[in-house]
Amino acid sequence: MDRVHVIVVGCGRVGSGLAIGLMEQGHSVAVIDRNAKAFRRLPADWPGTVVVGSGFDRDQLNEAGAAKATSLAAVTNGDNSNILTARIARETYEIPNVVARIYDPRRAQIYLRLGIATVATVSWTIDQVQRRLVPDEGEVEWTDPTGTLSLVERELLERYAGKPLLDLNVSGEVTLVSVTRAGVARLDISDLVGQDGDVLHFVVSANGKAAFEERFDVATPPLTDGNPLMVIAGTSVPDTDLGDGPS
Repeated sequence: MDRVHVIVVGCGRVGSGLAIGLMEQGHSVAVIDRNAKAFRRLPADWPGTVVVGSGFDRDQLNEAGAAKATSLAAVTNGDNSNILTARIARETYEIPNVVARIYDPRRAQIYLRLGIATVATVSWTIDQVQRRLVPDEGEVEWTDPTGTLSLVERELLERYAGKPLLDLNVSGEVTLVSVTRAGVARLDISDLVGQDGDVLHFVVSANGKAAFEERFDVATPPLTDGNPLMVIAGTSVPDTDLGDGPS
């Protein structure tokens, strides 16, 4: 497994949980937060970098190691701050894997129409952000005790947009079981055609893995400029004492 450098902006519940999880995987992690008290969410022996400041300040991004970072997650409680941080990370530092959490569902819908997926809730957000920061890891959600069947998540690739989703099935080997669209999981998929931002869940047999991988790339699909920008949607809950809000 390749070790990468990740910057997490916002040390609330999601930010601290994400940073700890990435560090446990062996990656190097820098955390940025405007409130120094937020770092109390991190372990006392935290081996990574902490920077007091904002994620859109270039001096503080440089201090956090943006020049060598392969991934950045902006998970503060401010939509504008998160998007600004994400754009600077992508456009100025050319960080390839960028995730921005969005709380306002009306804004999230706009980004969904641009093909940017959304997820919600703190624990789910930690998991989904971590998957997209290190896209080669954690792609199998569940495997049965015999190792015969696996539940696998994939984002819809651009080439499948507008096509019947059930065409992705391979009889006896690959079965589409659910689709998450606009933040809502659906089982009524028989007549669905693919839309940008769809997140698909398949049950894949051990014999069907090769056929499945022929249909889906491992890497997160890029936007038109070649750099993926993921927006995570959540519900804001006041968190006044630590960090940039409920992140």
